[in-house]
Amino acid sequence: MSDTQFDVKKYIRAQFFPHMWCPGCGHGIVMSALLRAIDDLGLKNDDVSVVSGIGCSSRISGYLDFNTAHTMHGRALPTATGVKLANPNLKVIVPFGDGDSTAIGGNHFIHACRRNIDITAIVMNNRIYGMTGGQYSPMSGCGVKASTAPYGVPDRAFDLVELAKGAGATFVARTTVYHAKEAQNTIKKAIEHKGFSVVEILSMCPTQFGRKNKAGEAPQMMEWYKEATVPMGSKKLEENPDLIQRGVFVDEDVPEYCEVYQTNVIDKVMKKG
Repeated sequence: MSDTQFDVKKYIRAQFFPHMWCPGCGHGIVMSALLRAIDDLGLKNDDVSVVSGIGCSSRISGYLDFNTAHTMHGRALPTATGVKLANPNLKVIVPFGDGDSTAIGGNHFIHACRRNIDITAIVMNNRIYGMTGGQYSPMSGCGVKASTAPYGVPDRAFDLVELAKGAGATFVARTTVYHAKEAQNTIKKAIEHKGFSVVEILSMCPTQFGRKNKAGEAPQMMEWYKEATVPMGSKKLEENPDLIQRGVFVDEDVPEYCEVYQTNVIDKVMKKG
């Protein structure tokens, strides 16, 4: 569907607005891209399940009028796995933050990648714990200042794309909130993919990350995403290999977990019965 036909009211729980995100937060752009992708695909509200954990980004599930669950910190993926196994026909989407997905939820993340269950994981990476006080996350990176690292983070950051690839995810992509239309199209491809899809979206947090790291307000942080990222294979990488690549890094056709489980477990048990 075209943008002129897009009606956000079909997809939101208006009684929970205005939202709780700080001015300049990138998560609203991610939510918009997600809803536009769902609208493009022509999915009905009852065809979709949105499961989230805890954090600023995870509030998305409460704002959307789908089959939703707001679960415990780090436990969105096991809950979503149960939803998908119970009803494989649902399009299950998990929007969560960098800490929720790769710190307390890191073990669940790598095993969801390994299983290749048909879930779309959208990781909103603002490199900080926004809701709980600005602690550093596994995605913060060396030198970043946070409430738990006032002199700079000593740890190296995960590369989420490489982590997802190494763990076996069959669709892996990265984009930013500056590239909103690109984010919409990437999420659309991820939902259409049959298997575990990971979409990392670089999203700014002016309140916790921006202030502590003198990164400016939201416009300056958005400008950084424009300047510091390039499409995969860009010639600019030859001049500056530190630029962050955007695009679809993995798109493989591998047997999906629910289908394998049906064939290898359920059908065999039913025959014995």
